[in-house]
Amino acid sequence: MAHKKIIIGTNEISKNSNIAINVDLPSLYNTPTKLPIRVIRGKKDGPIFFVSAGLHGDELNGIEIIRRIRKLKILNHLRGTLILVPIVNVYGVMNLSRYLPDRRDLNRCFPGSTRGSLASRVAKIFFDEIVARCDFGIDLHTASIHKSNLPQIRINAENEYTLGMAKVFEAPVIVHSPLREGSLRALCDSLGIPTLLYEAGEALRFDEKSIKIGVKGIINVLRELEMLPKVKKKSKRTPIVTKNSFWVRSIESGVIRTVKSLGDTVKKSEVIAYIDDPNGDSTYELTAPFDGIIIGKSEIPLAQEGDAVFHIAKFKNLEKAENSLEYFHEQVLSDSELSKLFEEEITE
Repeated sequence: MAHKKIIIGTNEISKNSNIAINVDLPSLYNTPTKLPIRVIRGKKDGPIFFVSAGLHGDELNGIEIIRRIRKLKILNHLRGTLILVPIVNVYGVMNLSRYLPDRRDLNRCFPGSTRGSLASRVAKIFFDEIVARCDFGIDLHTASIHKSNLPQIRINAENEYTLGMAKVFEAPVIVHSPLREGSLRALCDSLGIPTLLYEAGEALRFDEKSIKIGVKGIINVLRELEMLPKVKKKSKRTPIVTKNSFWVRSIESGVIRTVKSLGDTVKKSEVIAYIDDPNGDSTYELTAPFDGIIIGKSEIPLAQEGDAVFHIAKFKNLEKAENSLEYFHEQVLSDSELSKLFEEEITE
């Protein structure tokens, strides 16, 4: 791969460097705001790869995933360039909010505009300065407020390349998710920048398993792209791939008693929760519409009629699903063990 000049803001990124950069964002009431970036460039040329988090300001798992990635010693062997953006929506994180101060969803504002809304201007800066320079990317998310997601990769499963890379990541589930206009993933797809979207955990909370699966997954993809040395793996995990998923909604208002949890398999017509009338003796059954796996759920024990309660991915072979999901339920390595593993498994 030919030498490629990399300039972010006013900074030219030289080979064999690890630098922190702050890119100017629109100010809030004349209070300066910066986009924090870490750029790690290896001694040898290779792909340019971005990892972003905090596109929604209340989604925090990705911030911690990037912090842990940044500290791994194996990055000393990096080929190419890794651009880490732990907090894209700095305004939202300040306010513990999904949105920007103008109440817009940043992930519906791409490609953005220098003359548009605040969200549109942030989208423009982030995309032009970071994403447009890259050959591949991973965008880190969690569920929305008061919901939680099983660790999963969302892609357009019709794209064989991104499907292959999603399998390499080794999250428990791969979900076919149509591209949404204005989203970062849709823009990247239109410009030929393969991008995986990792969804895991709950807004405003850290989930340790989701974080560790995310760290492992990013390293797996970097290895597959030959940006990091390959390793001899004892076993390969096979994610579940589904092209159909459905939110089961509350049939009545009341108090929810859940029977099933994230990662559980369910059979058609099986009871997954009960809804009780807090002022009376009525109880209603909430049942699964088909065989599948619970990949998302509400964390609030109260529901109004019509509220989304369980997100179920359709999957007929439940025995195979249960075997694949052992990865989510098993013990995950500690940070120190993870770092040591990555260092010791290097094979030159």
